[in-house]
Amino acid sequence: VEYARRVNAAADLAGAGAPVAAAARTLASRYGVSVRQARRYLEQAVAVGRVEVPESSVVFTVKLPGSLAGQIRARAHESDRAISAVVAQALAEFLERGGSEGRPHR
Repeated sequence: VEYARRVNAAADLAGAGAPVAAAARTLASRYGVSVRQARRYLEQAVAVGRVEVPESSVVFTVKLPGSLAGQIRARAHESDRAISAVVAQALAEFLERGGSEGRPHR
């Protein structure tokens, strides 16, 4: 989230016509980073423009059967992704399909 916000701030400065050196100093001061790091944000902003700021995550605890949790861990490991990313994708796809397996609500 913070990275996206910084890249977007860099894109705004670049889009306003600020010279690179001045924009880098502004970003460095605003975010407490080095001028070198601020230049990286500017380079990214020039290359791709503004980026989408991801939604903040929240902790959401559920109980799952051990075998299902094991399958999720294995899938995450195989795809080199975080367990949260695998579960979030699976739930989003489920909800896009209508989120119903024909079972009555309790």
